[in-house]
Amino acid sequence: MSPRDLLQDPCWHADELGKALPDSPHAVSVALPRWQDVVAYEEKDPACLKALQAIYPRFGFHPLVAEIAQKARKEHGCADDGSAWPYPTAAAAERARFHCQRSEPMAKTSIKTVLGLPCLLTDAKGCSAAKAFWQHSGLGASSRQAASALGQEPFPSLQASAAAQTLLKQRLAEIYGCDPELVQLHPSGMAALTKALQAITALRPGKPCLQLGFPYVDVLKLPEVVFGGCDLLLTTDLNRLALELDRRQPAAVIVELPSNPMLQCVDLPAVARLAKARGIPVIADDTIGSPLNLDALPHADLVFSSLTKSFAGRGDILAGSLVVSPSSPWREELSRELSTALAPLGDADAIALEQASRDVAQRLPQLNNACQRLADKLACHPSIARVHHPGQCTNFQALMRPGAGHGCLLSFELWGGIEQAKRVYDALQVCKGPSLGTSFTLVCPYVLLAHYNELSWAESCGVPSHLLRVSVGLEDPDNLWRRFEMALKA
Repeated sequence: MSPRDLLQDPCWHADELGKALPDSPHAVSVALPRWQDVVAYEEKDPACLKALQAIYPRFGFHPLVAEIAQKARKEHGCADDGSAWPYPTAAAAERARFHCQRSEPMAKTSIKTVLGLPCLLTDAKGCSAAKAFWQHSGLGASSRQAASALGQEPFPSLQASAAAQTLLKQRLAEIYGCDPELVQLHPSGMAALTKALQAITALRPGKPCLQLGFPYVDVLKLPEVVFGGCDLLLTTDLNRLALELDRRQPAAVIVELPSNPMLQCVDLPAVARLAKARGIPVIADDTIGSPLNLDALPHADLVFSSLTKSFAGRGDILAGSLVVSPSSPWREELSRELSTALAPLGDADAIALEQASRDVAQRLPQLNNACQRLADKLACHPSIARVHHPGQCTNFQALMRPGAGHGCLLSFELWGGIEQAKRVYDALQVCKGPSLGTSFTLVCPYVLLAHYNELSWAESCGVPSHLLRVSVGLEDPDNLWRRFEMALKA
């Protein structure tokens, strides 16, 4: 049976809760077709969790990874309230264990190899720290690595993997305009940030980072929880920023291009000038904007990206990249610190990513245009109070490459607030679940998924809980608008 065509036959009905998005054994998204399903998922309702055929890999165990974790628990006598966490390398597992021991000194931890994968085992005291590291670091074993370990898929050829990784680095280097030697591949975007922060910590130990602008949840949590801390600064005032940099002297400044889900950029050239004048590196996340649209490398010292999103476009490959700017004053030091990865991109994942990204230069302009068209139509609809889109941000436009677009993501708010948002979300005949950048449209109440236990904090930062985030796909634009128009009448 061929996989379901989610462009023509989206997964949106109530009885499709938990379906894998896409219809693939390695899907990274899952169908949450109703608002109440999102709430049930966040509140860990047993019936909802039982229905899930997939999950975003950093937020929980893929079924194949869960099988290895369960095998590790049984083989090594893990208590019922303990946990097991499969990693692709001993270095990643040891880093996870170090985090657990630092966070919970009384926790009992060990590392055991199961089916060739090092697994961190913890007692009940260590479970929370182990889960936090798994989510924030993005270093866990991938579903393809688990499938090979379990004998359900063949181990790929090392020669084919090496060739794929070479092609990927060349492809990314061509996009960024740098030498392939400055490009690293990682198991996820967060794994790339983990390595970046490890390098920054070696250069500037004992200092917290500074995040500018409302952040993607784990971009803030990773330095905050796993490394030396992270402060959040929401102001766009450059004089205030200069004062804060002088006062805090952070290890690095972290920015998102654009922010998620408000889709606004800081003035990156100005921020970089202020930071570098004080000897502070800048780390940029260009996942949403895409390096095909934005040129951040002249300003940031390190640029990381989740290749899971629009670079791959399929929604069933977890991967990330980290690029050292050739113009960074810390180029040599950073390259030296980054010379070894905690975990490389898996062989099967590299091969799949190389194949999926071959058309990225043709696909991304289509996503740019489709998203812009939907944003324009939503902005004119009487039910819409506000549309958030990078096209409204002059700082984003200042970073754009010639002839580029604004990416595949938009968010919108309704005049009717949360009650209307619930009705529109439930009525939308598109796929609904986490992640972005897929060839099919994906909608989610992003703030509920990312900040369910801190909604009042998000509101205080100007991010409303009823906001709907849309990753626009490759559906016929007129057909896609009709689906939104119908839902807005709900």
